[in-house]
Amino acid sequence: MLANIYLHYVMDLWIRQWRERTARGQMIAVRYADDSVLGFEKHEDAWSFRQALEARLAQFNLTLHPEKTRLLRFGWFAIEDRKKRGEGKPETFDFLGFTHICDKTKNGMFVVRRVTIAKRMRTTIREIRAQLHKRRHEPVPVIGQWSSRLFKGYCNYYHVPGNTRRLDAFRREVIGAWRHALKRRSQRHRLNWERMATLARLFIPYPRELPMHPHPITRFGVKTQGRSRMR
Repeated sequence: MLANIYLHYVMDLWIRQWRERTARGQMIAVRYADDSVLGFEKHEDAWSFRQALEARLAQFNLTLHPEKTRLLRFGWFAIEDRKKRGEGKPETFDFLGFTHICDKTKNGMFVVRRVTIAKRMRTTIREIRAQLHKRRHEPVPVIGQWSSRLFKGYCNYYHVPGNTRRLDAFRREVIGAWRHALKRRSQRHRLNWERMATLARLFIPYPRELPMHPHPITRFGVKTQGRSRMR
Protein backbone atom coordinates (compact mmCIF):
# COMPACT_ATOMS: atom_id res chain seq x y z
CA MET A 1 0.00 0.00 0.00
CA LEU A 2 2.84 2.39 0.84
CA ALA A 3 4.44 1.71 -2.54
CA ASN A 4 1.15 2.51 -4.26
CA ILE A 5 0.84 5.80 -2.37
CA TYR A 6 4.44 6.62 -3.30
CA LEU A 7 3.80 5.98 -7.00
CA HIS A 8 0.62 8.03 -6.81
CA TYR A 9 2.79 11.02 -5.98
CA VAL A 10 5.72 10.13 -8.24
CA MET A 11 3.64 9.20 -11.29
CA ASP A 12 -0.12 9.72 -11.13
CA LEU A 13 -0.21 13.36 -10.05
CA TRP A 14 2.75 14.22 -12.26
CA ILE A 15 1.19 12.52 -15.30
CA ARG A 16 -1.97 14.55 -14.85
CA GLN A 17 0.05 17.77 -14.77
CA TRP A 18 2.09 16.75 -17.82
CA ARG A 19 -1.08 15.98 -19.74
CA GLU A 20 -2.66 19.33 -18.94
CA ARG A 21 0.46 21.40 -19.58
CA THR A 22 2.36 19.61 -22.35
CA ALA A 23 0.30 17.06 -24.29
CA ARG A 24 -0.81 18.31 -27.70
CA GLY A 25 -3.26 15.47 -28.33
CA GLN A 26 -5.48 13.18 -26.31
CA MET A 27 -3.84 10.98 -23.70
CA ILE A 28 -4.97 8.20 -21.39
CA ALA A 29 -3.08 6.59 -18.51
CA VAL A 30 -3.87 3.39 -16.60
CA ARG A 31 -1.73 2.16 -13.71
CA TYR A 32 -2.04 -0.89 -11.48
CA ALA A 33 0.72 -1.17 -8.86
CA ASP A 34 3.96 -0.73 -10.82
CA ASP A 35 2.51 -1.68 -14.22
CA SER A 36 1.23 1.08 -16.47
CA VAL A 37 -0.16 1.56 -19.97
CA LEU A 38 -0.31 4.99 -21.56
CA GLY A 39 -2.01 5.89 -24.81
CA PHE A 40 -1.25 8.92 -26.97
CA GLU A 41 -3.03 10.35 -29.95
CA LYS A 42 0.16 11.95 -31.27
CA HIS A 43 3.47 10.16 -31.80
CA GLU A 44 5.52 13.18 -30.71
CA ASP A 45 3.67 13.25 -27.39
CA ALA A 46 4.66 9.65 -26.74
CA TRP A 47 8.36 10.33 -27.35
CA SER A 48 8.33 13.55 -25.35
CA PHE A 49 6.50 11.90 -22.45
CA ARG A 50 8.92 8.98 -22.26
CA GLN A 51 11.90 11.31 -21.97
CA ALA A 52 10.13 13.40 -19.35
CA LEU A 53 9.09 10.30 -17.38
CA GLU A 54 12.64 8.95 -17.33
CA ALA A 55 13.84 12.27 -15.95
CA ARG A 56 11.02 12.31 -13.39
CA LEU A 57 11.80 8.80 -12.13
CA ALA A 58 15.52 9.55 -11.95
CA GLN A 59 14.76 12.21 -9.35
CA PHE A 60 13.59 9.38 -7.06
CA ASN A 61 16.32 6.88 -8.05
CA LEU A 62 13.81 4.89 -10.11
CA THR A 63 14.08 3.63 -13.69
CA LEU A 64 11.84 2.12 -16.35
CA HIS A 65 12.16 -1.63 -16.89
CA PRO A 66 14.22 -1.88 -20.12
CA GLU A 67 12.53 -5.11 -21.31
CA LYS A 68 8.95 -4.18 -20.40
CA THR A 69 8.96 -0.60 -21.65
CA ARG A 70 7.88 -0.33 -25.30
CA LEU A 71 6.56 2.29 -27.64
CA LEU A 72 4.23 0.77 -30.22
CA ARG A 73 1.60 1.88 -32.69
CA PHE A 74 -1.80 0.56 -31.64
CA GLY A 75 -5.33 1.13 -32.84
CA TRP A 76 -7.35 1.43 -36.03
CA PHE A 77 -4.67 3.34 -37.92
CA ALA A 78 -2.06 0.76 -36.90
CA ILE A 79 -4.09 -1.93 -38.67
CA GLU A 80 -4.52 0.11 -41.85
CA ASP A 81 -0.95 1.44 -42.00
CA ARG A 82 0.68 -1.96 -41.52
CA LYS A 83 -1.69 -3.49 -44.06
CA LYS A 84 -0.66 -0.91 -46.67
CA ARG A 85 3.03 -1.60 -45.99
CA GLY A 86 2.53 -5.37 -46.01
CA GLU A 87 3.85 -5.69 -42.46
CA GLY A 88 1.17 -7.98 -41.06
CA LYS A 89 -0.81 -7.46 -37.90
CA PRO A 90 0.04 -4.72 -35.35
CA GLU A 91 2.07 -5.50 -32.26
CA THR A 92 0.31 -6.61 -29.10
CA PHE A 93 0.98 -5.84 -25.45
CA ASP A 94 0.32 -7.60 -22.15
CA PHE A 95 -1.34 -5.92 -19.19
CA LEU A 96 -3.13 -7.25 -16.11
CA GLY A 97 -3.08 -10.84 -17.31
CA PHE A 98 -4.39 -10.11 -20.81
CA THR A 99 -2.79 -9.83 -24.23
CA HIS A 100 -4.33 -6.80 -25.96
CA ILE A 101 -4.82 -7.18 -29.71
CA CYS A 102 -5.93 -4.81 -32.47
CA ASP A 103 -8.91 -6.45 -34.15
CA LYS A 104 -12.08 -5.80 -36.12
CA THR A 105 -15.67 -6.88 -35.60
CA LYS A 106 -17.66 -8.65 -38.30
CA ASN A 107 -18.96 -5.23 -39.32
CA GLY A 108 -15.44 -3.89 -39.77
CA MET A 109 -15.42 -1.78 -36.60
CA PHE A 110 -12.18 -1.51 -34.65
CA VAL A 111 -12.07 -3.29 -31.30
CA VAL A 112 -9.39 -4.12 -28.75
CA ARG A 113 -9.56 -7.88 -28.22
CA ARG A 114 -8.25 -9.21 -24.93
CA VAL A 115 -7.22 -12.81 -24.38
CA THR A 116 -5.55 -14.55 -21.47
CA ILE A 117 -1.76 -14.35 -21.73
CA ALA A 118 -0.79 -17.76 -23.13
CA LYS A 119 2.32 -18.15 -20.97
CA ARG A 120 0.41 -17.31 -17.81
CA MET A 121 -2.35 -19.78 -18.67
CA ARG A 122 0.19 -22.56 -19.20
CA THR A 123 1.70 -21.80 -15.79
CA THR A 124 -1.73 -21.97 -14.15
CA ILE A 125 -2.47 -25.30 -15.85
CA ARG A 126 0.79 -26.78 -14.56
CA GLU A 127 -0.12 -25.68 -11.03
CA ILE A 128 -3.57 -27.24 -11.36
CA ARG A 129 -2.09 -30.52 -12.56
CA ALA A 130 0.20 -30.61 -9.54
CA GLN A 131 -2.70 -29.94 -7.16
CA LEU A 132 -4.92 -32.56 -8.77
CA HIS A 133 -2.11 -35.09 -8.53
CA LYS A 134 -1.90 -34.46 -4.77
CA ARG A 135 -5.68 -34.70 -4.43
CA ARG A 136 -6.13 -37.78 -6.61
CA HIS A 137 -7.12 -40.02 -3.66
CA GLU A 138 -9.85 -37.67 -2.44
CA PRO A 139 -13.50 -38.55 -3.22
CA VAL A 140 -14.60 -37.56 -6.72
CA PRO A 141 -17.28 -35.11 -5.47
CA VAL A 142 -14.68 -33.33 -3.34
CA ILE A 143 -12.30 -32.92 -6.28
CA GLY A 144 -15.23 -31.90 -8.45
CA GLN A 145 -16.27 -29.12 -6.08
CA TRP A 146 -12.67 -27.93 -5.82
CA SER A 147 -12.32 -27.87 -9.61
CA SER A 148 -15.63 -26.04 -9.90
CA ARG A 149 -14.57 -23.28 -7.50
CA LEU A 150 -11.22 -22.94 -9.22
CA PHE A 151 -12.69 -22.71 -12.72
CA LYS A 152 -15.45 -20.28 -11.77
CA GLY A 153 -12.95 -18.08 -9.96
CA TYR A 154 -10.69 -18.08 -13.01
CA CYS A 155 -13.58 -17.13 -15.29
CA ASN A 156 -14.71 -14.47 -12.85
CA TYR A 157 -11.57 -12.54 -13.78
CA TYR A 158 -10.83 -13.62 -17.35
CA HIS A 159 -14.32 -13.89 -18.86
CA VAL A 160 -14.30 -10.77 -21.02
CA PRO A 161 -15.64 -10.26 -24.56
CA GLY A 162 -13.39 -12.01 -27.06
CA ASN A 163 -11.78 -14.43 -24.59
CA THR A 164 -14.34 -17.24 -24.54
CA ARG A 165 -12.37 -19.52 -26.86
CA ARG A 166 -9.32 -19.36 -24.66
CA LEU A 167 -11.46 -20.12 -21.61
CA ASP A 168 -12.92 -23.10 -23.48
CA ALA A 169 -9.35 -24.32 -24.00
CA PHE A 170 -8.62 -23.75 -20.31
CA ARG A 171 -11.68 -25.81 -19.37
CA ARG A 172 -10.50 -28.69 -21.57
CA GLU A 173 -7.08 -28.58 -19.94
CA VAL A 174 -8.57 -28.67 -16.44
CA ILE A 175 -10.77 -31.63 -17.35
CA GLY A 176 -7.81 -33.39 -18.95
CA ALA A 177 -5.72 -32.87 -15.82
CA TRP A 178 -8.54 -34.21 -13.65
CA ARG A 179 -8.91 -37.26 -15.90
CA HIS A 180 -5.17 -37.92 -15.69
CA ALA A 181 -5.29 -37.71 -11.89
CA LEU A 182 -8.21 -40.15 -11.71
CA LYS A 183 -6.43 -42.62 -13.96
CA ARG A 184 -3.31 -42.41 -11.80
CA ARG A 185 -5.40 -43.31 -8.77
CA SER A 186 -5.79 -46.81 -10.22
CA GLN A 187 -3.47 -48.03 -12.95
CA ARG A 188 -6.10 -50.51 -14.09
CA HIS A 189 -8.83 -47.89 -14.38
CA ARG A 190 -9.67 -46.81 -17.91
CA LEU A 191 -11.61 -43.57 -18.02
CA ASN A 192 -12.41 -42.57 -21.59
CA TRP A 193 -13.14 -39.01 -22.66
CA GLU A 194 -16.88 -39.63 -23.06
CA ARG A 195 -17.28 -40.73 -19.45
CA MET A 196 -14.98 -37.95 -18.26
CA ALA A 197 -17.00 -35.33 -20.15
CA THR A 198 -20.18 -36.55 -18.47
CA LEU A 199 -18.52 -36.37 -15.06
CA ALA A 200 -17.02 -32.93 -15.67
CA ARG A 201 -20.37 -31.57 -16.83
CA LEU A 202 -21.69 -32.08 -13.29
CA PHE A 203 -19.11 -29.71 -11.83
CA ILE A 204 -17.40 -27.54 -14.45
CA PRO A 205 -19.70 -25.33 -16.54
CA TYR A 206 -18.93 -24.01 -19.99
CA PRO A 207 -17.66 -20.41 -19.99
CA ARG A 208 -20.67 -19.23 -21.98
CA GLU A 209 -22.89 -20.32 -19.07
CA LEU A 210 -21.09 -17.98 -16.68
CA PRO A 211 -21.40 -14.18 -16.35
CA MET A 212 -19.24 -12.13 -18.70
CA HIS A 213 -17.75 -8.74 -17.92
CA PRO A 214 -19.13 -5.93 -20.10
CA HIS A 215 -16.92 -4.24 -22.65
CA PRO A 216 -14.57 -1.62 -21.05
CA ILE A 217 -16.31 1.21 -22.90
CA THR A 218 -19.59 0.23 -21.22
CA ARG A 219 -17.95 0.20 -17.78
CA PHE A 220 -16.24 3.55 -18.38
CA GLY A 221 -19.58 5.04 -19.39
CA VAL A 222 -21.16 3.94 -16.12
CA LYS A 223 -18.28 5.14 -13.93
CA THR A 224 -17.71 8.51 -15.56
CA GLN A 225 -21.31 9.29 -16.53
CA GLY A 226 -20.11 10.93 -19.71
CA ARG A 227 -17.18 12.82 -18.14
CA SER A 228 -13.57 12.25 -19.12
CA ARG A 229 -11.99 9.44 -17.10
CA MET A 230 -8.73 11.42 -16.99
CA ARG A 231 -10.18 14.12 -14.76
